[in-house]
Amino acid sequence: MAPKPSAGAVVPQTPAVAPTPPEKPTEVEPEPPATAPLPPAKPTDADKEKAPPDPRSTELPADKMPEEEEACRGRLKALGVEFVEHKAEHDAEIGCSIPYPIVLKTLGKSIGIGPGTELNCRMAEAAARFAADIVLPAAKAEFGADLKSIGQASAFVCRPRHGAGKLSEHAFGNALDIASFTLSDGRTIDVGPAPPEKDGKFLNMVRKAACGPFKTVLGPGADPDHALHFHFDLEPRRHGGTFCQ
Repeated sequence: MAPKPSAGAVVPQTPAVAPTPPEKPTEVEPEPPATAPLPPAKPTDADKEKAPPDPRSTELPADKMPEEEEACRGRLKALGVEFVEHKAEHDAEIGCSIPYPIVLKTLGKSIGIGPGTELNCRMAEAAARFAADIVLPAAKAEFGADLKSIGQASAFVCRPRHGAGKLSEHAFGNALDIASFTLSDGRTIDVGPAPPEKDGKFLNMVRKAACGPFKTVLGPGADPDHALHFHFDLEPRRHGGTFCQ
């Protein structure tokens, strides 16, 4: 047994050992990637040519007409459509624009259309096919007569939609309003809220069949602005859908 220290003796103190501070973690430099990421490739001229031009584009026209515009005109000629070229429509302040407009003289070899029908080529082609593939057969089935002409109420107009700030599709030459159909026997069928029974059957047939070839179809009953004409346009819609009333 260790002897007890006598009274008054000084007992030596064991010095406290300061705790060792933790070592700082060694910083590890991140390894550089094996290959540096490449910047996204810019589209080549060939890629640009593959993409069809947007008929609602607000860009000024290029010196050379795009390939798709030329192809569209070739299809119109094959359908027997008569048209003339028109100078580009472009209003930078409002936003109205048709880079490569045309003015229709006819919708086919034997189908006329009212004066001043200025549209973009894609809309003009849709209107011509609509007249030949939908309206003409419907007139034959219901009246036993050919379609002679279509009376248009509006084509290109630089304006917003009625009661809205958004530009109308008319502002891009991408819409056509139709007020009447004239047949080879002299009969005229007017678009309206209360047509005669036989005319109404024909108009309903045409209106229903137009939903698909056109992305927007409006007419009597849709709203007061379309009480006396059909409105057809090619406004792009989500998932390729349609809006028909």
